[in-house]
Amino acid sequence: MAGHLDVDHSGLDRLDGSVQHKFMVPVKKINNGQDVTTFLVSRAYHDLMTFLMQLNKAMFPRHPEGSGPDQRTAQVFETNTSDVMFSETILQLQGLIFTLGGIIDEVPLDTGPRRFGNASFRRWHALVASRGDAMLHQFLPSNVVSFNHEPDSDPLLELRAYFLGSFGSPQRLDYGTGHELSFLAFIACIWKLGGFASSRPGSVEREIVLGLIEPYLALIRRLILTYTLEPAGSHGVWGLDDHSFLPYVFGSAQYGPPITDSDQVPTEGSLAGAPDPGSVTKAAFVEKERKTNMYFGAIGFIYDVKKGPFWEHSPTLYDISGVRAGWAKINKGMIKMYNVEVLSKFPVVQHFPFGSLFSWDRNANASEPPTTVHSSSQPTRDSAASVSISSASMRYPVQQGTQAPWASSRMNHPETTGGIQAPWASGQPSSSAANPRPVEPSSLPVRRADPPPFRSMETAAKRVNMPLMQSASKAIGDTDSNVASMAQPAKAPWAK
Repeated sequence: MAGHLDVDHSGLDRLDGSVQHKFMVPVKKINNGQDVTTFLVSRAYHDLMTFLMQLNKAMFPRHPEGSGPDQRTAQVFETNTSDVMFSETILQLQGLIFTLGGIIDEVPLDTGPRRFGNASFRRWHALVASRGDAMLHQFLPSNVVSFNHEPDSDPLLELRAYFLGSFGSPQRLDYGTGHELSFLAFIACIWKLGGFASSRPGSVEREIVLGLIEPYLALIRRLILTYTLEPAGSHGVWGLDDHSFLPYVFGSAQYGPPITDSDQVPTEGSLAGAPDPGSVTKAAFVEKERKTNMYFGAIGFIYDVKKGPFWEHSPTLYDISGVRAGWAKINKGMIKMYNVEVLSKFPVVQHFPFGSLFSWDRNANASEPPTTVHSSSQPTRDSAASVSISSASMRYPVQQGTQAPWASSRMNHPETTGGIQAPWASGQPSSSAANPRPVEPSSLPVRRADPPPFRSMETAAKRVNMPLMQSASKAIGDTDSNVASMAQPAKAPWAK
């Protein structure tokens, strides 16, 4: 289940400031998988995808006016570049992000025993919440916080919710793409309320990506490292990234072929001189490139927090690195993956709140999203009531598709029945221990063998039953045709 990529290519609409607007406290609407289907045809979904596509197009290199198609004269928008001049609004909002970073210095780490994240993050988040309104009044444009509104209504009612939802969960001590989505919504709210002045198409959008989203990601990475925040709703090793998604979208656009403001977003090709996607496996090259590109910046953070072979801890990104149709092809796939793996997944969007700026109301132009394999895995309203609790099923849950490649269907395994009491606990031997019954191996939990480093998504999707790999394969498309066509399993890099 995923929404259609039907977006308004003219950009996200701004509210009419001459008309009083009724703001409301955003509330939770997504409580089960059926609500995700409703979300995918809502005005909120349309606005989020429209804003994402708007920012994405702005990050593609540009042909200077009257320069022709020569890529040597194309303007590239790199991270930390001086070619993009930031407006006063962007500089003010940067002050907000830097202030949040300063609060980290006020909260010393908890030195007590812990299993997951550091509990001091709760104190950091509490300080941000207590100072939130004051900071928003200080750093947001005055026309945003005082936007024409009805009595007993205030723009901060909605801005506050998306702002505080952007930095992880103080309850679970985690951070993930749902929190990243909240920050995207926060910036989109400022856009809707006229906080960013109109200018040449794409200019303000580039300022937002390079001047706000990139510093926000730097803050998030500092929070993760400081407070050891856990991944929120992660797919584990089979996820694209434990925490973020947006840098892969905008970073792949930075390496795309140059366009003009009137061109459509390309779906194939790369900027002349752009690095090979396979360079993500070279730590030294990543370290150099992360300073100027958001894609490699995200890869660099993975190298900061994970050890071992890249294909082993990041197999999805490793397979994407085999794409041969260029960075524009990767960018197209990233947009599709974001739609499927972020906006269409219950664990990610369940906490996203809806108000007047991001409305739960149906988008009049939306078509029904197609039913896919993902829809069957979403929780339903009656799922909790329909679950039959059985000690046998709880003890040995059936796990389809996890049998090791070398396991034989004729293998017999002993089954313990009648509880887990030790034979000597009652003074009499357990009947099940004395007379074990053979059971089918499919009823026993079998540890999945670590997969080899697949260089083709299609190969990986067939050999490993992982929905994310399947969606990545469909989103990105064919990888290296020479490798994808191999009938034999992929060899490890050191295999002769």
